[in-house]
Amino acid sequence: MTGIISELLGSGSIIMNILAAGGAGYIGSHTCIALLEAGHSVIVADNLVNSTGRTLERISDITKKDFVFYKIDVTDRAAVDEVFSNNAIDGVIHFAGHKSVSESAEKPLEYYYNNTVSTMVLAKACVKYGTGRFVFSSSATVYGDNKVPFTETMELCPTTNPYGETKVISERILRDSVRSHRGLSVSLLRYFNPIGAHNSGLIGEQPLYVPNNLMPYIIEVANKKLDKLLIFGNDYPTPDGTGIRDYIHVMDLAEGHVAALEYLKEGVVVFNLGTGKGTSVLQLIKTFEETNDIKIPYEFVQRRTGDIAICYADVSKAEQELNWKAGRDLADMCRDAWRFGKNGQ
Repeated sequence: MTGIISELLGSGSIIMNILAAGGAGYIGSHTCIALLEAGHSVIVADNLVNSTGRTLERISDITKKDFVFYKIDVTDRAAVDEVFSNNAIDGVIHFAGHKSVSESAEKPLEYYYNNTVSTMVLAKACVKYGTGRFVFSSSATVYGDNKVPFTETMELCPTTNPYGETKVISERILRDSVRSHRGLSVSLLRYFNPIGAHNSGLIGEQPLYVPNNLMPYIIEVANKKLDKLLIFGNDYPTPDGTGIRDYIHVMDLAEGHVAALEYLKEGVVVFNLGTGKGTSVLQLIKTFEETNDIKIPYEFVQRRTGDIAICYADVSKAEQELNWKAGRDLADMCRDAWRFGKNGQ
């Protein structure tokens, strides 16, 4: 194996040189902070299509540490090859996927191309250069409309949108890669619903285009950029009729990546990263209002294509094997999201 796995942290964990593909994005940037604070070295590869260089500057401001940045598209095999040839990379965390459920229904070919080709290019580079650790940013959408709570041993269901299908396909690509290439280890991290921001207020969720997640819309209403929040559906089979999701603080999720990376052994492991608790849209709005003393007007509209009623995780495997557990609550998520959002970051 190549790399800089030579020093030890105080905890006994190895120090690694990690490529964060899509590391300037929402989840990627917070994970870069967690990696740097854990003592690892970081290389970010990002085309900045849905992120900015300012976020990268703020990662350095927060951590007081430097890292390497390549402005590339990781579907570009030659560009990725150059990154690997110029750096001793011990592990890859792959965040560089398009992530909107609704947009994937409108642009399925873009989603299939970007999300699956990027996975193949990065996996191929790992095999070529002897990089043994690969952490994949997957999604709870691979479970489809299954029975909750979702467990890692469930058979994956046909998903209700192209985005979810790209995650299923990418997981299969990585499983097959591990079977045929000894020494490659993969952790498939199935995210639930990350919200919140770093408690510094310097970085958070800031989509450059029309937001597709709930919290950025709540922030726009709180900032009076929108008159009201549109809630997609109030006729789901849930206590208040709105969709239920497992919301997790983005920094808990970031720390889960570090735990998964350091845990990796030969083969494939799968972990749900969530809180194990379901929260409805109306409950999230109420918590945001109470935590931040701001009223969020809303209106119900028809359901979105591809949305399911209830989604939350069984997180016992991650707690037991990774010794990781989400420690921040819904009020923390709402408070940190607003700390970032109210400044128009």
